[in-house]
Amino acid sequence: MPLLPLERRGAQVPPDGPPPSERFNLDGNLRRWFARNLGLWRSRRQYIFQHDEVLYLDMVIRVEIFAESAIGVPRYRFTWWPEKEADTFQRKLPYRKEGQMEATLLGHQLQRDRAYLEDMPVRTQIRQVDEHEVVFESDYADWHILEHTRLIDQDRYRSRAIYSWQNGELAIVEHHHETRIEDANEPISA
Repeated sequence: MPLLPLERRGAQVPPDGPPPSERFNLDGNLRRWFARNLGLWRSRRQYIFQHDEVLYLDMVIRVEIFAESAIGVPRYRFTWWPEKEADTFQRKLPYRKEGQMEATLLGHQLQRDRAYLEDMPVRTQIRQVDEHEVVFESDYADWHILEHTRLIDQDRYRSRAIYSWQNGELAIVEHHHETRIEDANEPISA
């Protein structure tokens, strides 16, 4: 499935100039990495809880970008819902089964209007491993979250490994295998 050109996914095409190894720019690379994640994804998930309890769940995630604001700070909307109805959320998961989150990329941080495990704003630190992988790290309420997200096979797939500690105890380990099912839409108006 062909992807939209980078400009239509919210990223600028790098200008001609020095070889890529000499023009590493964290802010530009993060914008480009986020642009590569825009679209609709099917997420096959495994959750491992304390005492080795394991749950499987299929979700759908839409990642969109807002039309660029006057100050030029990229803003994103993440919307998620279960692929089919399941009672998993009532039984075990501390997440909302469907929802929406808006986030602003501020250099090497992501300011989210809500966290996944608590209904509160959170600032997430971002470390870029290479052009395909980033690590998100968040602390809020009594949670510490570490998420590794890697784009695979020309951005057709994503792999996510998420570790969630509650009060210093590892509470949830998640593995997500995600498949792109739609390319990015046009940017949404603010």
